[in-house]
Amino acid sequence: MQVQGLSKNFPIKDASANEPYNSVKNIPEIIKQCQKGKCGAQKILYETFAPRLFGVCLQYCKDRTEAEDCLQDGFIKIFTKIESFKFQGSFEGWMRRIMVNTVIETYRKKQPTTNIEDLPLALIDEDSDNVVESDFSISELLTIIQELPPKYKLVFNLYALEGYTHDEIAKALNISVGTSKSNLFRARKWLKEKLEPIMAQKNQAVC
Repeated sequence: MQVQGLSKNFPIKDASANEPYNSVKNIPEIIKQCQKGKCGAQKILYETFAPRLFGVCLQYCKDRTEAEDCLQDGFIKIFTKIESFKFQGSFEGWMRRIMVNTVIETYRKKQPTTNIEDLPLALIDEDSDNVVESDFSISELLTIIQELPPKYKLVFNLYALEGYTHDEIAKALNISVGTSKSNLFRARKWLKEKLEPIMAQKNQAVC
């Protein structure tokens, strides 16, 4: 099928705008037109879903520029693979998986040998810091998560936001299961150190 070259002239609005895509009527018909390679439908689909999917990229990427690059690459894959979408399940979920896989591929290309020494599994308590994380809103957590070191952020997001298992993360990133668990442990430890002072300030404000 024809894939119209995506340009950064297509606007990427701030992901926080969170515009409802159901304002665009007949998404299934637009998808069908995209499956036929219709450029106008591709543009509508891009402009409709780009803000939400750009937010997904921002969760994983180190900065806005990298997120924009992943968004463009991801949409090229979406339009290339859209013929395979069978209208079973969530279309947005289907696109999100493609976008996350694009981020993973970008990470592996840039850091193919990134690894860290595995922590002894006995030291890793995967639920130890959930209480601290649960005391904050999603927006507060996402802001702090953005500051995580890339290798920790990727594993944390795949585990906590996408629901990947450690086996799936290890396979996707070409690392060991122990390394995946180590990175998650270190991510939660890093987050706890960042969040505890903020929590203390909140408690003082309440008193």
